[in-house]
Amino acid sequence: MATDLSLYRNIGIFAHVDAGKTTTTERILKLTGKIHKTGEVHDGAATTDFMEQEQERGITIQSAATTCFWKDHRLNIIDTPGHVDFTVEVYRSLKVLDGGVGVFCGSGGVEPQSETNWRYANESEVARIIFVNKLDRVGADFLRVVDQVKNVLGANPLVMTLPIGREDGFVGVIDLLSRQAFKWDDSGLPENFEIIEIPDDMKDDVEMYREQLIETAVEQDDDLMMAYMDGEEPSMEDIKACIRKGTRNLDFFPTYCGSAFKNKGVQLVLDAVVDYLPAPTEVDAQPLTDEDGEPTGEVATVSADEPLRALAFKIMDDRFGALTFIRIYSGVLNKGDTILNSYTGKTERIGRMVEMHADDRNELDSAQAGDIIAVVGMKNVQTGHTLCDPKHPCTLEPMIFPDPVISIAVAPKDKASTEKMGVAIGKMVAEDPSFVVETDEDSGETILKGMGELHLDIKVDILKRTYGVELEVGKPQVAYRETITQAVEDSYTHKKQSGGSGQYGKIDYRIKPGEPGSGFKFSSTVVGGNVPKEYFPAIEKGFEGMMNEGVLAGFPVLDVEIELYDGGFHAVDSSAVAFEIAAKGAFRQSIPKAGAQLIEPIMKVDVFTPDDHVGDVIGDLNRRRGMIKDQEAGATGVRIKADVPLSEMFGYIGHLRTITSGRGQFSMEFSHYMPCPQNVAEVVIAEVKERNANK
Repeated sequence: MATDLSLYRNIGIFAHVDAGKTTTTERILKLTGKIHKTGEVHDGAATTDFMEQEQERGITIQSAATTCFWKDHRLNIIDTPGHVDFTVEVYRSLKVLDGGVGVFCGSGGVEPQSETNWRYANESEVARIIFVNKLDRVGADFLRVVDQVKNVLGANPLVMTLPIGREDGFVGVIDLLSRQAFKWDDSGLPENFEIIEIPDDMKDDVEMYREQLIETAVEQDDDLMMAYMDGEEPSMEDIKACIRKGTRNLDFFPTYCGSAFKNKGVQLVLDAVVDYLPAPTEVDAQPLTDEDGEPTGEVATVSADEPLRALAFKIMDDRFGALTFIRIYSGVLNKGDTILNSYTGKTERIGRMVEMHADDRNELDSAQAGDIIAVVGMKNVQTGHTLCDPKHPCTLEPMIFPDPVISIAVAPKDKASTEKMGVAIGKMVAEDPSFVVETDEDSGETILKGMGELHLDIKVDILKRTYGVELEVGKPQVAYRETITQAVEDSYTHKKQSGGSGQYGKIDYRIKPGEPGSGFKFSSTVVGGNVPKEYFPAIEKGFEGMMNEGVLAGFPVLDVEIELYDGGFHAVDSSAVAFEIAAKGAFRQSIPKAGAQLIEPIMKVDVFTPDDHVGDVIGDLNRRRGMIKDQEAGATGVRIKADVPLSEMFGYIGHLRTITSGRGQFSMEFSHYMPCPQNVAEVVIAEVKERNANK
């Protein structure tokens, strides 16, 4: 049975930490899940049980994707975390969504993190509606947040509703299009509302905003615009069609208001999801790529009649076993099918497929294009892998994850923890591709690497609380790198003559600094066969193998170009191995001559501070060797943007709170590598030597 894809909405809910994303999602599930199951709304007594541990842990809803129904439409809601250390989560959710709801706090407004998420969503061209939440809070101001969306995000909010009453007097909303005023009572039940007359003091505002709304909407259709200019108001259907089109083109973002916690205004947001956000078939199809990630020019058309193409976008472990969440772009997936994982080249049989519902799960026999489902117990699938029909292999545009910039060493406190740790870490790495775990060969320590201090704090907390692993945690270590600063020309000969066949390889080469971010480049300009071609790969492998450990302090080396321009070989004694050894010796010999230098990760830091502490914050960032890039005054304070070395940012949040009397906030993400000042480099190198001496 083919389902009607125009009734599907795959949406994500984005927000800054604490803007009320989980509450909003939970209210949506309450409004939709309960109605869908029993045909009437229950008394919404308590939050479903399993949310309790989650509220205590403060993490997002029970699963990565839940399905619910509203007005005959099927909504697949994907939750995204708000915190910057988890941007990888937001980024990967965007790949599988067709539309989104941006939730902003009525008093906090547009905060630094919501800006990053908004930028990601713009890059992914995801259509969104906006919900300004928490209007019952002190200091909440709907129109101020609307202005911030314009000024800070540079977006065009299309005001669809106005709040009735302010702060604790907030009782309802007015839907501008229908000119209906909804007023809720104090029971906190979403269904306890009545439609009232628009309050007299709001009539002028309602007409003004309604006129702006229609003027903006009809710009999408020239005929309607001409008619409107002649004084003819378009029909409701036509206005809605225009809003839908403009939303799809990202020309504007329909903007709603309410209080999710108090259950006021959520229904209108759900109506907007159905009315204005795109169905899976209305979104540009995902591009396909070849093995190396280069686009092939083909796309995964959303249709059940095409071959199967699906993307695994999240892996979770829950009480039912390992769940792999997948978005099916095209084709049909049946229980028992054999599918190909184009990343590993292996096939797997699909065992159980489930669909997540508000608070339980449905077993499925088949799913199709547009669906978001979970498969239980897949073996070798990781986030970002493409699953496809073995007869039609393809690769969907893969996800790119940033490299970790910070690491900590951890050691289990007791034998029980040692046994549990391996299993736990295995599960956690599968769930989060930006979390990397390594074992230090020499010391036997376990090294956890991540995107920032908070990211690692949370991982350690999960190990403790979820898996019961007690850890000793070392000091955070920065991911320093090494590079070179000048070009050198050099020669190296490896020869070993001792009974039987010897080894001989001579290479003449130039080493020079590469472009930042270029990694390792090898080229050969040997003429006349002085070094036979078949040895080039061995020479390249020898050099590249040495990039993992620099000469200053053993950190990996970045951005080096090597050109082989001459050399010599021996008809009997030369071999690939001899040339590989020659390249290794050459690297050790020449890198110190090429002005080896320590480089450190620089973070893009975004600090929000009240006006009266700006001087202190800037002074403090300067002391941390920060470069101030920009400052903007906002309604409630100043945003300062700076580039600061990661090594200077440890424990920053505590310090920031102290100097801003608890009102400062900040977010940071990795930006680039820069040379370390000499005095800093000396300290780092000395620390490394001391650590190695103690091993």
